[in-house]
Parts: sequence; C-alpha cells; structure tokens
Amino acid sequence: MIKQAIIPLAGLGTRLLPLTSVFAKELLPINGKPGIEYILDECVQAGIREIIFVISNKKKMIKNYFYNDKFYKKIIKKKKDKRVLQEYKKILRFKKMIRFVYQNKPLGTGDAVLKTKKYIKDKFFLMLLPDDLIIKKNCSRSMIALHKKYNSSVMASMNIKKNNVSRWGIYRLSKKINKNNYMIKGVVEKPTIKNAPSNKAVIGRYILPRKIFSKLSKLKPGKGGEIHITDAIQSLINDDEKFIAHNFPGKYLDCGSMSGYIKSSLEISKL
Repeated sequence: MIKQAIIPLAGLGTRLLPLTSVFAKELLPINGKPGIEYILDECVQAGIREIIFVISNKKKMIKNYFYNDKFYKKIIKKKKDKRVLQEYKKILRFKKMIRFVYQNKPLGTGDAVLKTKKYIKDKFFLMLLPDDLIIKKNCSRSMIALHKKYNSSVMASMNIKKNNVSRWGIYRLSKKINKNNYMIKGVVEKPTIKNAPSNKAVIGRYILPRKIFSKLSKLKPGKGGEIHITDAIQSLINDDEKFIAHNFPGKYLDCGSMSGYIKSSLEISKL
C-alpha cells in the first residue's frame, strides 16, 4: 500500500511572474481555492497518510499557510463565522499529514526527492508535481491500483500531438499491457519531432521505488546544473526495474504557466 507522498515545492515559479515575485505559486487561488489543496485532496482520496512538502526558505509562506493558528482563532472568536471555522478545520486536517523538508539550492527534482530519503519508510512512494492538475478522475488512485496489481513503479502518461513532443519528456515504450498501460524502457527529454520515440508524454505523477535514493545519491548534476529524476529512473530501468506508463482517465491542466493558470480556473469553475 502506498502511504507516503512527496510534493516538490521549492521552485520559484518564474513562468507565473510577476505574481510569484511576492507569492508562492502553489497558494495562488484556482476558482477560489489554493492550487496546492487540489493536490492534497487527490492524495487524501487516494489513501495517502503522510505528505512531505519540499520547500525552500524563500517559500516559507507555504508552511505559514498551514501554521497560522493564532490568526484563525482570533477571527473565529471575534466573528463566529462558520465558513472560516470550516476552512480552519480543513487546514488543521492537512497540517497533521504534512512534514516539511528544505531544498535551499535549486538543484532539480532529483535533489528534492533525495532530501526526503530519511523519511520514506516503505518500498514505494508517490510523487506529485504541483503544476500538473488532473481533474474529474483521481490519477493517483488509479496509479496505486495499477501498482498493487503489477507490483511495479508507475508514471502518468498522456498522448500529445507529434509536433509538441519537444516540450515534454517522451516515453520509449516496451510492450503494451492493455489500451491504457505500457511497459517502458526509457524516457527521452524534449526530443525533436524526428527523434521522438512515441507521442506519450510524462505527466507529474510517479510511483517510485525507495531504491531510487541510491541512484540519486550517485548522480552528478546534468543539464542546467540540476539532478534529474529521469536520469535515476533510467538507471533503474537499466537494472531491470519495472516501470509502467499509465494513460490516466482524468483531464490534465497545466497551471504552471500564466495561460495554463487562467485556463485551469475556467475549467475547474465548470465542475
């Protein structure tokens, strides 16, 4: 059973400037609710019991959001507002599940995951990237069911147009399991149209084995001076670790760019 999740939150969110010059992108409201809460709801509904936030000193605003008890108690005592009380109770429920780990140098997602090593107890864990919202169906829950069936690592996948492959990590497929799931033999980061091994893109949901930490600890910084989680995944695949690409049934929203953020709000308002 997958009980723990990692959410890397230390990125500066430059695609959402100027908003993120003063505000953590994960707290920006999407249809009246902070974006990070959609990710937390997905985790809770998928049966996750502990969530590790990887933040930086520059993103302490995120921790403060969950630890603003004095403010809420004062407002509740003064105004007796039921809505505020409900919001505070929800935040308290989340707070009991969350642990904070710091990544103060921007060394990539692989480094962010490595920071959590001493807290991950089981053989597998879930990782979610907060810029990727998946609505209508719970992607994490369907991935956990797939992991349970095949005892395998699982990564979310989405079909994209061939002329967009250079924007994504693209799967190199092995055998087909069924219409929605494939064994994979690798990931190619942002290939040219000519060199793309498929049209199936990596989306920010991963079930990863704990043994990935040993791979991450040996990696040297790659492109952009960062430690890439995909390099560690490829190393595991080379060692015959099973990875499944899962075409999830929900709807994908990219809320990490300004246009995507606006579209996400509009899409979620229709639910």
